[in-house]
Amino acid sequence: MTGAPRRLSYGDYLQVDRLLSCQAPESLKAGAEAHDEMLFIIVHQAYELWFRQILHELDRIQQDFAASPVADEHLGRITAGLSRIHEILKLLVGQLDVLETMTPAGFLEFRDLLTPASGFQSVQFRLIETRLGLADALRIRIDDQSMSERLAPEDRDKLKADRSPSLLAQLDAWLSRTPFVALGDYRFRESYRAAVIAALTRDASSVVADAAVPEPQRQADAAAIEKALGNFRALFEPDAAASTWRMSAPAIEAALFISLYRDMPVLQLPFRLLQALMDIDESLTLWRLRHALMVERMIGVRPGTGGSSGHGYLRATAEKHRIFIDLFHLSTYLLAGRDLPALPEDVRRRMGFSYGAA
Repeated sequence: MTGAPRRLSYGDYLQVDRLLSCQAPESLKAGAEAHDEMLFIIVHQAYELWFRQILHELDRIQQDFAASPVADEHLGRITAGLSRIHEILKLLVGQLDVLETMTPAGFLEFRDLLTPASGFQSVQFRLIETRLGLADALRIRIDDQSMSERLAPEDRDKLKADRSPSLLAQLDAWLSRTPFVALGDYRFRESYRAAVIAALTRDASSVVADAAVPEPQRQADAAAIEKALGNFRALFEPDAAASTWRMSAPAIEAALFISLYRDMPVLQLPFRLLQALMDIDESLTLWRLRHALMVERMIGVRPGTGGSSGHGYLRATAEKHRIFIDLFHLSTYLLAGRDLPALPEDVRRRMGFSYGAA
């Protein structure tokens, strides 16, 4: 006779006992417990749990994006997954508020016991960066060593085992297949190029002619606009040596088209997808900046426990480790609605909902 079926409990389902046994303060092992070390451990363990959820979301997002073409019915859940990642990153920024309730003096009670362990060694976070599209060549080196060289061999192997294309590369391929930038006799680049160059040239002329602005500032503004003109020309000349775009010219052109004509029914969801990627990049940058400020608050100008320059390294990554920065730069080339070239009627019909075509 079989026994009664086991009834699942809350604690069993979440394995609470195992979770609560995972905190092992080094100060306690050393015989002088530091009260704040428990907070330090729990906050960082919570980070790792959220990192796991981000990677879980990326699994499905990247699986959907791997299809060619990407299934239309999957765009909604791709965008929802990206939005969820953004919300998690916002939560991670908020966790720093809790960590900052620890005083610098409280941190010093156990900090020396952590050497050479460092948050730099979080393999899950490195996987997130890599899978989003942060190339090794763009990473800031520490003492002329790459990121992977500073990891333990087993952690290095985990990174090497993940050889899937990055989300940035998948985004590039997906955008490059956008059909509406060249449809029938219509060519987006031909109708838009002249309008943008005219607008930027007009801006440069007005800056130079504005006597209310100091001459050095006028020159700097004019130079910035001239640089923007060069980058815009490089968009339509993919072999230009001066190009600073990370994505391919067809992908950038399509992203610009989507941003400009975002109100067209067929482009509304792709536009939200691009916005979600920018939200993720912005939240990651904010987290790096907040992290740098917290480290400066806790240890001043001391080096990090992992050998980095501490807050200086973290602050530099906020600027250098941007992933979807091309999408931000597109704003330079947006036009006001009144200056936007109208789409041909046959193209507009193709971009509407099918039941409205009649």
